[in-house]
Amino acid sequence: MFIKFPSKNVTNAAILIAFVSTIIIYARSEGIIGATLKNGSGCTCHSSSPSSNVMVVISGPDTLAVNQTATYTVTISGGPLSRGGTNIAASGGNLLPISGDLRKESNELTHTSPKSPAGGQVTFQFTYTAPASPGQQTLFANGNSVNFNGSNSGDQWNFAANKIITIVQPTGIEDDILSNTFELYQNYPNPFNPSTKISWQSSVSSQQSLKVYDVVGNEVAVLIDEWKEAGAHSVNFDAENLPSGIYFYKLTIGGFVEIKKMMLLR
Repeated sequence: MFIKFPSKNVTNAAILIAFVSTIIIYARSEGIIGATLKNGSGCTCHSSSPSSNVMVVISGPDTLAVNQTATYTVTISGGPLSRGGTNIAASGGNLLPISGDLRKESNELTHTSPKSPAGGQVTFQFTYTAPASPGQQTLFANGNSVNFNGSNSGDQWNFAANKIITIVQPTGIEDDILSNTFELYQNYPNPFNPSTKISWQSSVSSQQSLKVYDVVGNEVAVLIDEWKEAGAHSVNFDAENLPSGIYFYKLTIGGFVEIKKMMLLR
């Protein structure tokens, strides 16, 4: 029997292709940009099309004043989720990472390395600064959920629903409300089980509301929705009937909205 071995050139070419593929996979583990619904086709390096098994949610204020900065969160759940990554873009305004899990490139954000989940979810927080002109702006994001097995086999991803933000020019009392005349504090304790205290400070008397949402944006509690005098306020949130997980509480005072994250651990 005659066995023909591959030529040296063919072998070298195969090695080169494998080497380049490894470099590409490794490089993309540090994140990519241009892969959101703003300007791309998604995380196709992981699989050819998005998966409904993966849920990606952008959480944060729906309304900002011109030039105002607020904190937003991208939450990834579902899929294999041994690790998760993201790409975040905006139609206008300015994006900035809050911590070292994101990096900025060409005014987009992407993960610095695949991030391990906590409580069955991977979250990335960032700030968004509204432009100087009123109107509507859009935040875009995707998220990948990978099994971290050294290849893209079995990986999944999906787009987030676009987050529409209305940028307003404040007038009258809202000028005072939107000029750092209040503060929403982190709940304590956090994590909590089953109750926690939420506090805030306002230097103006106004209609104020404080609501709690689950990670997919469903309203689960209305803690206050009434006229409040200027000063310090607090309220207890009892989550006795809610499952463990990440929740968001949103304070609305006039045209200002601020959201913070808390975790229920049983």
